[in-house]
Amino acid sequence: MVDNKDTEQGFEKSVARLEKIVAEMESGDLDLDKMIKRFEEGQKLIKVCSKKLNEVEKKVEVLVKKGETIVSEDLDPES
Repeated sequence: MVDNKDTEQGFEKSVARLEKIVAEMESGDLDLDKMIKRFEEGQKLIKVCSKKLNEVEKKVEVLVKKGETIVSEDLDPES
């Protein structure tokens, strides 16, 4: 079983690493080979983060007040 806290920390670490990669690439200090390696690493991290965000989006629920009760409904982006 995957712990949400571990997954969240993995997501946070991935985002932090992406930010570092962007800073390195923007600095202009990397040679072409290192630039390509950073780009490839960034693409993999983006895929991981995007997958996690999609999973979270599917789990988001909206509380809707119906009469005197509050019920939980899945978020439907098309409604």
